[in-house]
Formats: sequence, C-alpha cells, structure tokens
Amino acid sequence: MPVPLSFDLESPLVSDPNGPPEEFRRAVAALSGVRPRPELVVAPLDAPPRLAPFTWAVSVEADVARRPGEDLDEPDTSGRLILLHDPAGQEAWEGRFRLVCFVQARLDPEQVGDEMLPTVGWSWLTEALDQNGAAYVALGGTVTQTSSVRFGDIAGPRRNDDVELRASWTPVAAEGANEDLRCHAEAFCTLIATAAGLPPVGTAAMAHRIG
Repeated sequence: MPVPLSFDLESPLVSDPNGPPEEFRRAVAALSGVRPRPELVVAPLDAPPRLAPFTWAVSVEADVARRPGEDLDEPDTSGRLILLHDPAGQEAWEGRFRLVCFVQARLDPEQVGDEMLPTVGWSWLTEALDQNGAAYVALGGTVTQTSSVRFGDIAGPRRNDDVELRASWTPVAAEGANEDLRCHAEAFCTLIATAAGLPPVGTAAMAHRIG
C-alpha cells in the first residue's frame, strides 16, 4: 500500500539491465531527495521502458479529505512523474533528459463546463515550476475535461468529472546538476497539491481548487 514517504531512490526501473550511467543515477538521486508534504502519498512505479534508454517513475496522490495514515483507494487527485534519459540526446527534447507528467483531478460540480478551466489547469503546472525555480525548455502539453458514468453499483450510476493534465518538458542544465532536478520534483509535488486544493503549508483550507 502507498504510504507517505520521500521519493524512493531504489524504485527506478531502467531499460538497460546492465545498469544506468552515472548522470542518470545522479538525476534520480536528485529527484529522490525530495520529501513531500505529509498529505501526499508517494509510491514507486514501473517506468515505461520504451520511451527512452533509461527511465524512472513515481506516483503521487492526494485527497483533501484524507486522514493521516489512511489509504487512498480512489484519490481525488493522482499523478505520475516520469524521468526519461537518452545519453545521446534527442533533438525534440533539446537535451538528454525529459520529464513527463500526468495529473488527474476530480472537479467540483461548479467547475464542470468552466471554459477557463483548461487555462487554469495549465497555470497550475507553469506556476509550480516557476515557484520552485525549475527552469525548463520545450514545455508542451494538454488539459482536458472528462466525464464518466459508472453502472452496476448498488448505489446506482455515479458520474465523475475530472480534469486531466498531460505535459512534458526538458529541465535546463540537468546534466550533472542535481539541484535542478530536485526542484522539478518539488514543482510536481506543488502541482499535485494545487490540483487537490490543498492550502499552502501552514495555512488552513478555505475552498477546493480556487483558481
């Protein structure tokens, strides 16, 4: 079961069984050095092996109503962060490292159909990167509103409305600069907390995901 913890250095899945290069190990160590706020639940993931020669991934979940120590079977907000590394570099990346993220957050009823929501959702990411000093190039992605209805439950059909953010970017000066990647992991945690409607650390929650 996922539990609150620091990003786990031992969790990376790498495509090459002979072992990753030193610069990839340093990058993972930087990402793994982040200790997220206690409301976030972190767990290692099997990273997709075909996206790059070396990959690493982690999931982060949050729920405003979660109590300390409580598992999140259906979190209001969940996300995953993937680190890609190609020692030869890729022209589209403009570097040898690439960060990919996916975030899904449940919408409040008053947010459904809000035409500004995609813009607000994208600002969660860009502001999180800026606030944490995470410099980047080649940033791109999408924000999508989705709706789904469940059938077959005893309680009857249940509708979920969500916002999904998919994005990728290249961290600037990532090669050999551990602190650069660390701040990107911190930015991802900030993104999840914002999408979940968690207040800034040390303040009380007033409302869920106020734009």
